[in-house]
Amino acid sequence: MSVGTLGQPVGLAPQTGASARAKYVVEDRLTAGYIGIGMTALAVGILIGILQGLEHAGFNFYPMLAPALKSYYQGLTIHGVLNALVWTTFFIVGFFTMTVTRSLERPLRYPAVGIAGFVVMTLGLILTAIPLLGDTATVLYTFYPPLMADAKFYIGLTLVVVGSWIGGWSFYFTYWAWKKDNPGVKTPFIALSSLITMVLWQICTIGVAAEILFLLLPAVFNWIPGVDPLLGRTLFWFTGHPLVYFWLLPAYVSWYGMVPKQAGGKIFSENLARLVFWLFLLLSTPLGFHHQYTDPGIPAAWKFIHAVLTFGVAFPSLLTAFTVAASLETGGRARGGKGWFGWIRKLPWGDPSFTAQNFAMILFAFGGISGITNASYNMNLAVHNTTWIPGHFHLTVGSATTLTFFGIAYWLVPKLSGRRLFSRRLALGQAWTWLFGMILFGNGFHLLGLHFGAPRRTMLGSTPYADAAWNPMIMEMLFGVFLLTISAILFFVVMLGTVLASRKLREPVEMPVAEALDADAHTPDWLNNWKPWLDGAFALILVGYGPMLFQLIRDMELIWPMLRVW
Repeated sequence: MSVGTLGQPVGLAPQTGASARAKYVVEDRLTAGYIGIGMTALAVGILIGILQGLEHAGFNFYPMLAPALKSYYQGLTIHGVLNALVWTTFFIVGFFTMTVTRSLERPLRYPAVGIAGFVVMTLGLILTAIPLLGDTATVLYTFYPPLMADAKFYIGLTLVVVGSWIGGWSFYFTYWAWKKDNPGVKTPFIALSSLITMVLWQICTIGVAAEILFLLLPAVFNWIPGVDPLLGRTLFWFTGHPLVYFWLLPAYVSWYGMVPKQAGGKIFSENLARLVFWLFLLLSTPLGFHHQYTDPGIPAAWKFIHAVLTFGVAFPSLLTAFTVAASLETGGRARGGKGWFGWIRKLPWGDPSFTAQNFAMILFAFGGISGITNASYNMNLAVHNTTWIPGHFHLTVGSATTLTFFGIAYWLVPKLSGRRLFSRRLALGQAWTWLFGMILFGNGFHLLGLHFGAPRRTMLGSTPYADAAWNPMIMEMLFGVFLLTISAILFFVVMLGTVLASRKLREPVEMPVAEALDADAHTPDWLNNWKPWLDGAFALILVGYGPMLFQLIRDMELIWPMLRVW
């Protein structure tokens, strides 16, 4: 049985009804808290994103919003931080609070640790929001030095990251307790893939934590005379690109382990799915130099090594395209689909949870292609500082991640609230308008950057050098923003309606868990063993970053004063 937007139960659970709700009451409240804060941040970020799109088309409303919002660049910073960092991180930790505990069929080993993580993240967000809203942290999402923000911005972001680490520790304690009670038992796929994602996050965020704690905060407090911008950028991108996979892999958890259940099918190959997540853990971190192709302080040899690794990390995504499509085909054929493509029509397109996630997969195919372009040295030089990049970004974090999270929310929020989804039709309308809105927005920005070199991080509507040839792409982008605005309104109407105005469920919604088509197949020990993959990940990081970081730290010149340019 697939997940129904009317709140019908799905999957099998060891406990149902009141007993299951009582067993996971802390976990469900934590999940609800994370999801609620994440969606609130998303709403603010989307609202400001609409203002940015309007400005690019020549409709600049920022002067009318002063002093609440003082500049386009303050808005751009808030949009990037809230949508790319806050919304994603809060949703992911909340989602994993459910996937880990339900998949292992046990509550958190130490609930207090999970609660502490939530509290620390929330306090960090509040501390970060103060300078963002006060225009004392207008340093954009990347906060490159020597741009300077208020110290509260850096401390708050650090607390958000540390809080997410603590949340991850609560998962590890639960997993170790499960392992102790189940020696030699294969870890359930959904739990394993969620845990791999959190471990990847804890490894890659070491870079940005080091940048903030040992470079930016000491400079802000005048403990050191200045900063080394190249070292700061390198430490940021140690985290910056793996961050993309932290956003993406929770979507993969759902695409692999849940969507086939919703489609009435099975995981085509669970062993291959496990391999994909291990490959991401292995390859995701040592590739940040492809963001620094134009930085003269990074030797060409190291840029080449990271380029090769960047192309390599595309391989597990190609495996995903094949495996997930095959999993969906099992569902379509189980529903009576015939021929090469007849099974596609039989998929549950009337279920907005399935439809939103399927559209996210389609959009990500285009985002992945443009990402491979970014990894190519010659092409990167042509597009890197153009609107091509935000076009690519919105097809990845804005589509593969966010639209998948919308689809997850269509069964998760009814489960947490105990109420039916407010409207199937509005939710389906949301998925369709997001699909076409993002196609138009992404295509307009990609072409504007590729063909005309329109710069990113820029008020395009106010540039004196804007060319009339830009207008068709600007209008395409603007129409995409219009559709995305409608889509966002529909999403929040459905979410608020579900929580506040919908009828109570007769039966609880269960987390969808897909069975494996190869359930009886042997799983090699190396696909259920952390050690070789962790050893390999640290070895690649040591090879890919160790010599260069040693040289940058040895030769660093802390002579650039931190500056506020607003």
